[in-house]
Amino acid sequence: MEKLNPIDDLMFRKMAEDLRFCEEILRIFLSDAKLIVTGANPQYALTNLQGRSVILDVKCILSDGRHVLIEVQKADDDDHQRRVRYNSSVLTANITDPGTRFKEVPDICSVFISRFDPFCGNLPRYHILRSVKELETVADNGTEEIYVNAKINDGSDVAQLMELFVKGDVYNDKFPVTSGIKRRLKKTEEGRRTMNESLRRLIEEERNEGKAEGKLEILCTLVKSGVISLSEAAKQVEMTEAGFTARMNRACPPGGRDRRRYGRLRPVAKPAQRTVPAHQND
Repeated sequence: MEKLNPIDDLMFRKMAEDLRFCEEILRIFLSDAKLIVTGANPQYALTNLQGRSVILDVKCILSDGRHVLIEVQKADDDDHQRRVRYNSSVLTANITDPGTRFKEVPDICSVFISRFDPFCGNLPRYHILRSVKELETVADNGTEEIYVNAKINDGSDVAQLMELFVKGDVYNDKFPVTSGIKRRLKKTEEGRRTMNESLRRLIEEERNEGKAEGKLEILCTLVKSGVISLSEAAKQVEMTEAGFTARMNRACPPGGRDRRRYGRLRPVAKPAQRTVPAHQND
């Protein structure tokens, strides 16, 4: 378990049980030193009207009423902008009471944490805002997306925090809560017992619910992280080592990113300072 880091689902969800951890990282990601987290729900489960379930890595509530969903992603294997859009819409529908006026629909901020640079812009953080092309203004409808990554290290606070997320031997006094929890889970006997129990519980939940695919994904991640051996993982799902290796390659194929997923990125005019509020025409 010492090879796990906060970028790994298993460790992140355990760290996110501590409200102080969520608050510390969101203060950095959202550039708000006074931000207050009043609630945090790791592994927050949602279901849409068609019955498709979504499990958010953690959902937080801030003192100003905003809901923040956080997702950690290591593999660059899908269209993650659409993933963020989908999860945000399902969360909005789930936390909005019937009959709520649209101007009272809660604000949502999505934070997507990854190993890779999702926009290939050589920046550790990106803010996504809606804009009116013709007016060159920001159109605020209560949604915000922030993408942070560990690939680009420009020395900023965001980059330093992300280094702590991905490097096992890095701790930083700037982030005492994150460093402290990480050190406890990786270096102490109590922490190792906690992580082993979390892994056992997670695999058992997947088995009880018949989620063979989910169990496979967990084991693939653990093998790639060096937490368990290939033979141990294959035994858990009654597969040969060759079969399990083939499954891992399908889940995260070699060769890097399919850049066609990001083909819609193009230069836009820099938005002016004024904004068009969502309720202007109410």
